[in-house]
Amino acid sequence: MKTKVSLTKIVLSIVFMFAISLSTFARSNDGQLIYNPIEENGVMVGQTVFKKDGATLTNYMKYNYKYDANKRMTESETLKWNSNKSTWNNDLLVKYTYEGKTVTTNYYKWNNKKKEYVIVPEMTVTMDDPNL
Repeated sequence: MKTKVSLTKIVLSIVFMFAISLSTFARSNDGQLIYNPIEENGVMVGQTVFKKDGATLTNYMKYNYKYDANKRMTESETLKWNSNKSTWNNDLLVKYTYEGKTVTTNYYKWNNKKKEYVIVPEMTVTMDDPNL
């Protein structure tokens, strides 16, 4: 018996698992993470995460998002704070492409030697959504 799973259900499952892991991660940091979302025209285009250190906040993670004309996310970039150099370092880039009912997710990891994102082919996911 074949089972059809919609892209919406898969995405919701991924979001749910991410939320659980994020809440577990936040608990492991004893509520020390503070989120500062950046919105433009009602769409979140970025987010900076600060780590509470006593009475001060220090940079921790930063996310940048890009969207297409249909307000579908096309890129999600993750940067990590380098406290030794006081700079944001590239870490991970996820690109989403939409073709009809098909969504392809490509993952890229930052390569310091090449100074560019390099695709991680084993993490590429292509899904069809019959509801589109």
